[in-house]
Amino acid sequence: TGPEMTVRRLAHALGYRFRLHRKDLPGSPDLVFPGRRKVIFVHGCFWHGHDCPRGSRRPKQNAEYWRAKIARNVARDQEAVAALENEGWRVMTLWECELKDVEALPDRLQAFLG
Repeated sequence: TGPEMTVRRLAHALGYRFRLHRKDLPGSPDLVFPGRRKVIFVHGCFWHGHDCPRGSRRPKQNAEYWRAKIARNVARDQEAVAALENEGWRVMTLWECELKDVEALPDRLQAFLG
C-alpha cells in the first residue's frame, strides 16, 4: 500500500534493513527487523478501525457487514500483537493518518528501532 511504501522507504533511508510480511510470525507484520526483534504494522485507518475521523467513518451501504468486518479486523490485530509480544517481539503500529506528519516520522522510527 502507499502508506506502507512510505514507511519502507524511510526505514531504508535511515539505514535499517528489514524483511517483509513474514508469514511465520503472527499477523504477518509489514516490516520485520529480526535482529532487533521488532516489527511494524502499517494500518489503514478505515480498514483497521482507528479512532481518527477517517477511521470512524462508516459506510451507508451494507453497514452491518462492514461493521462486523472491521470489528473482526480489530480483534485479529489485537490477537496478533498479543501473540508477538508473548514471543518476545516489540510491536509498533503506524496509522495511515499519522504518516501525514512527515517531520515526526523519522524520529518515531529511530526511537522505536534504536
